[in-house]
Amino acid sequence: MDKIRLTWLGHSCFLASAEGYTIAFDPYSKGSVPGIDLYDPEANEVICSHEHGDHNYREGVKLIKGGVNPFKVTTIESFHDPEEGAQRGPNNITILEYKGIRVAHLGDIGCMPKEEQLEQLRGLDAVMIPVGGRFTLEALAAVELVVRIRPRVVIPMHFRDKKMGLPMISTPESFLIRMGDVVYHKENYIDISKETSPQTAMLKAKTGK
Repeated sequence: MDKIRLTWLGHSCFLASAEGYTIAFDPYSKGSVPGIDLYDPEANEVICSHEHGDHNYREGVKLIKGGVNPFKVTTIESFHDPEEGAQRGPNNITILEYKGIRVAHLGDIGCMPKEEQLEQLRGLDAVMIPVGGRFTLEALAAVELVVRIRPRVVIPMHFRDKKMGLPMISTPESFLIRMGDVVYHKENYIDISKETSPQTAMLKAKTGK
């Protein structure tokens, strides 16, 4: 079965894997996110949504040489704040497509995308979306974005809980109570295929070796 495996390493850091090729998103530097540290993940390449220390620690990922990238990669330029980057700068959204399966990592998106960008995001099989607010979209705005693009699987990220997260951002409850079909996974990964059930997937981050 064709699939993309999305593995959550905490905060906004994910591994996206298919056909033995892995892309790491937004690795965080040691000490930048209370309660978690990267555990030397391996990937063929690293994509960072923006240049803040809790999203751009490329040195924390062990690069695997070789491999053929099976993904079509599309970058959408956006902003880290509602003032077109005046507060916190730019942010990149990345869409990966593999054999018709489309997933998107929204980075630290801080504003509603423009209509033409929303059109690019519609029909996603999965979206990784920040829900903790303060530096990103607040929970209600994140819900609105989900409603407007209608992804099949929603994966919350960039929030605080009892064990980890930036102390000034929110827990995910305000987002989750407005979402349907919340599934609490026992693992830190989910396989996205055309058969994956619609859901809001709360993954259990792996915070150590």
